[in-house]
Amino acid sequence: MHGAGHVKIAITTNSLTEVDAGFANAGQVVVYDVSAKTSEFLDCIQFRGGARKKLAPGESKKGPGGGKGCAMDDLTNGVTTDRMAERVEALDGCSVLFTLGLSDLHAVHVKRRGIFPVKMEKSRSVDDVVESLQTMLKNNPPLWLRRALRGSSGQAVELGSQTE
Repeated sequence: MHGAGHVKIAITTNSLTEVDAGFANAGQVVVYDVSAKTSEFLDCIQFRGGARKKLAPGESKKGPGGGKGCAMDDLTNGVTTDRMAERVEALDGCSVLFTLGLSDLHAVHVKRRGIFPVKMEKSRSVDDVVESLQTMLKNNPPLWLRRALRGSSGQAVELGSQTE
């Protein structure tokens, strides 16, 4: 977080303009610093091998020797522990994650980092997400956003006295 009344957010995206990807298969994450009156693009973090390989029609998830695939594949959406750790670590310093999809296992790891995950119901433009967040910051922020604003310090943030 960059100061009082600011929140650093991460947004999962494949297009760079919309929240259009889930956490496990996003090609990149864009990071913004947002306050009630300003927003600043900070970074774009790209992931190698972003999306899980899709199976051809009639193809099954068979492991070596024709056995069934790993049961954990369903929980992690095919993302290995190393790739999951890479994605979670990429969010370091962020307070909120906006994503189109997030497994329970990924949500646990994200929350352990002190990042509040927001699972979107449908794709939205990055600009719309930032504007909605600014509106919440200007008015009466919900509890999850007030907690995100506190960050690691735990100190309450005065929103009404911003002069940006």
